[in-house]
Amino acid sequence: MARILEPTERFSEILFGLIMVLTFTCTLSVGEAGRADVREMLVGAIGCNLAWGIVDAVMYVLNILTTRARGAFLIRRMREVSDAAQAHALIAETLPDRLAEVLRPEDLESMRKRFLASPDPPFRLRLTARDLLGAGGVFVLVFLSTLPVAIPFMLVHDPQPALRISNAVALVMLFLLGHSVARHTGSSSWRLGFAMLVLGTALVAITIALGG
Repeated sequence: MARILEPTERFSEILFGLIMVLTFTCTLSVGEAGRADVREMLVGAIGCNLAWGIVDAVMYVLNILTTRARGAFLIRRMREVSDAAQAHALIAETLPDRLAEVLRPEDLESMRKRFLASPDPPFRLRLTARDLLGAGGVFVLVFLSTLPVAIPFMLVHDPQPALRISNAVALVMLFLLGHSVARHTGSSSWRLGFAMLVLGTALVAITIALGG
């Protein structure tokens, strides 16, 4: 069964949600914060990720529609072009650079013939149940990535140890995220895990410094 969300999509959404919640928890002044401040921080962090989960889900749907519209436009353009070389160039433009470089003219010609033999693309694009499931998955990933970092503040009364536990959880999540990415890229799990940890920490620092 095909995945609804690709691994890179899942990783990026979790990373995004994690960075957003860390911009709230890392700006909490534990030396001065009381329970009211912690509550305000939690409301802000959860509300922010809730909003961005919705935004990302909408952007996911728009990206699907844009990709399909581009594909339909490509098929129509190829049917209007009489020169095979020009059609080959149109196909190559839509492919990743590395893949376009290794394809031979006969490969592109085979693709062109398949495009020409395919049914006419619909002029009206429609969303499928699978598309909506993907958008829901994006929302859930962004929102749920808030909870492991926020839960220590809900369970531990003292803000200082709660922040330490929260940061430790976030660091573990960043490492495990990189470790998981490595399985799909053939990279070193430990190296990419630590690289993701450093990258995530740097992104949080940049976001906070820029007022995010």
